[in-house]
Amino acid sequence: MTTAAGTTQALETVRVDVADHLSVVTVNRPEVRNAVNQQVQADLRRALAELRGDDSVGAVVFTGAGDHSFIAGADITQLKDYTLHTALESDMQRLYDEIEAFEKPTIAAVNGYALGGGCELAMACDIRIAADTARFGLPETNLSVLPGAGGTQRLARLVGTGRAIEMILTGRMVDAAEASAIGLVTSVVPAASLLNEARRVADQVLRKGPLSVRLAKLVIRTGMDAGQHTGLVVERLAQALLYTSDDKREGTEAFLAKRPPAFRGR
Repeated sequence: MTTAAGTTQALETVRVDVADHLSVVTVNRPEVRNAVNQQVQADLRRALAELRGDDSVGAVVFTGAGDHSFIAGADITQLKDYTLHTALESDMQRLYDEIEAFEKPTIAAVNGYALGGGCELAMACDIRIAADTARFGLPETNLSVLPGAGGTQRLARLVGTGRAIEMILTGRMVDAAEASAIGLVTSVVPAASLLNEARRVADQVLRKGPLSVRLAKLVIRTGMDAGQHTGLVVERLAQALLYTSDDKREGTEAFLAKRPPAFRGR
């Protein structure tokens, strides 16, 4: 797969569209509500590897094919055969860690059911925008397993420990309005406007200095993982790096000259 501006590339289970510095990555298994199997994981890894090295892409939107499901969880036909070794390998957990740590900003455009691994993928993204028809949940305990792709950790960080425990132990789904109220998503829009809203938000981010966007992501994540003291140290170091960048000089000069900045990512 080679991405380029204004192109569409189809992997076996994932479609990658690139235009105007934005990539839309669509999990494309609508016949099974875009359930995640081993092939989806492999295709997402391949797409991420290509997009990481594509300088024409500044941000990535993840969504699902069709009108009803973002990703409706793991493919149960494969899950039934998972073993102790599968859990310890935890390929999906590592994949979602990779999405969370992806250098470029990521947006989940949640167009329907986001259950299990679908909810976990959305939580790994930087920004979550939901259609008003979206539903979220981590129902794994119905199968006597637990959310194993980061759900136990990311849900608690987003909505608080008490609510996360309630949602995971009961397997309860929440609609888009409740997801917004509890902080699981950042905004809710009519389903017909979802991708346009994701593109609008991405465009806002793409207008900013790319170095500052990437470092802001890194600093925030570092503070969450390592604690505030470490986060503040990394914040100072990141700011020192930005103060020496060409983009900082361009940003301040453009502001004073009342013209749009022309950032170059260095």
